[in-house]
Amino acid sequence: MESLFAPRRLLRLVGGLVAIAMVASATTASADTLDERNELVNHFVSDLHANPLMADCAAHGSFVASTSTAFDHVEFPASSFDVSHASIAPWNDSFDEGKQRIKVDNVVTVQGIGVSKDGGTDPAPLKFRCGYVGSQMLAFSWNDPVPPARARAEPHARGSKGHHGSAKGKSGSKGKGSSGGKSKKSASGKKN
Repeated sequence: MESLFAPRRLLRLVGGLVAIAMVASATTASADTLDERNELVNHFVSDLHANPLMADCAAHGSFVASTSTAFDHVEFPASSFDVSHASIAPWNDSFDEGKQRIKVDNVVTVQGIGVSKDGGTDPAPLKFRCGYVGSQMLAFSWNDPVPPARARAEPHARGSKGHHGSAKGKSGSKGKGSSGGKSKKSASGKKN
């Protein structure tokens, strides 16, 4: 009996050590990324005389674009932070009408040049838009040429017509609906 539990204990111990190692390596990787981001912000502010919010938005845009399948990195020449290529606009409204409807105080816009991963295509003009409350970025968007992956549709289990078109679904819902209707009437009768 004891011999059966020993491998389980050993597997638990090894599994725990692997989990700790994975967390430690992920923490190290994110710290490196944060350090790189801070260095990039400092470079933009010190060397290119960018506004700190513009520098923060550009650094975030650089990181996000580097995760794209289309771009290796983003270049920000000194002109990226001048008045014709960057702006900070007082906003005091929703960042956008989509998923990022959060209210922001300022919207920062910065332009950069996306260098493709294959190196064969011409650099692409990129526009990054960041929403801030104070110095904290709460929203971000950019003109990513790669469309976001769509969530895969779940296959219907009840046939090709879907759950509303099958006879089984209709008969099941009639039974539920008729008893549900009676209880609603009796519940509304109690309230009056």
